[in-house]
Amino acid sequence: MALKAGINGFGRIGRNVFRAAHERGADIDWVGLNDITDNETLAHLLKYDSILGPFPGTVEATENGLVVDGDELRVFAERDPGELPWGEVGAEVVIEATGLFTDRESAAKHLSAGAQKVIISAPATEPDVTVVLGVNDDAYDKDKHDVVSAASCTTNCLGPVARVLHDAIGIEAGIMTTIHAYTADQQLQDGPHKDLRRARAAAINLVPTSTGAAKAIGVVMPELDGKLNGIAVRAPVPVGSMVDLVFLASRDVTAEEVNEAVAQKADAGALEGILQYTEDPIVSSDISRSAYSSIFDSQLTVVMEKRLVKIVTWYDNEWGYSNRCVDLAERVLVGLGQPAA
Repeated sequence: MALKAGINGFGRIGRNVFRAAHERGADIDWVGLNDITDNETLAHLLKYDSILGPFPGTVEATENGLVVDGDELRVFAERDPGELPWGEVGAEVVIEATGLFTDRESAAKHLSAGAQKVIISAPATEPDVTVVLGVNDDAYDKDKHDVVSAASCTTNCLGPVARVLHDAIGIEAGIMTTIHAYTADQQLQDGPHKDLRRARAAAINLVPTSTGAAKAIGVVMPELDGKLNGIAVRAPVPVGSMVDLVFLASRDVTAEEVNEAVAQKADAGALEGILQYTEDPIVSSDISRSAYSSIFDSQLTVVMEKRLVKIVTWYDNEWGYSNRCVDLAERVLVGLGQPAA
């Protein structure tokens, strides 16, 4: 029987989640979405996408919602998640994709509105659990955890590689830089922003800014808590990002050993479809629409003085992450299985 699910927030991630589920034929019945934008605009933005291209199906707006490939999707326009009729429409799982309700208390309003589980598509404050698939799948308990954070796209990229490398050679400490595509939380042209760097024009600048992605690894891998930190540099590309991690290994290694450790685990077991290994000289546009969380670039591995290691791994910060949200939605009612390690 198809999972009945809803989406709160039909922006970049909300639409990518919906489209990823549609394109991969996920057994999900979308019973409703909530967004304060009018239905005509929602339909247009789903039908035409500057990065993904045209929607592979029909999309129409109606007075009460959208019709996608002949299936009616009810659209609500509630500012308070607690007012949504999830119980009425039978939503079992809700994807919380507004970026606004990222603490446990506010996200749990979906539960009081009738949903059984909530997946927050962002780092969250005091969720029942944070899950990065391929890293800590076994942390999830379907009988105890109702508000689940999927962490960030960057943590989902770094996490699988950090898991593999820490298990194989050990990570004593590390510094990450994510070279990240620009997002809506930047100015298109110079203008006011609480972060004065993000106040500068996104499409013509490299913009250094903060990220909690490296520190968040400690949430899903307690053994690395306090051992990783980092920054972000927003780049003038619409999608396609990379993580550059420099770390001190626990033992002497070579670049070949580092690559072999990742190659052995990539696309196998719990990391199937999550971690990819490549020997090709790729660039950011090559990983656009990749559903992997992390694409390890073996050509860029460097080792200095036997223990100072630099690795690079790529990710489509929208499409890869949205596919993980779909994975979680499909599995939270039945359990997530075993971790990669």
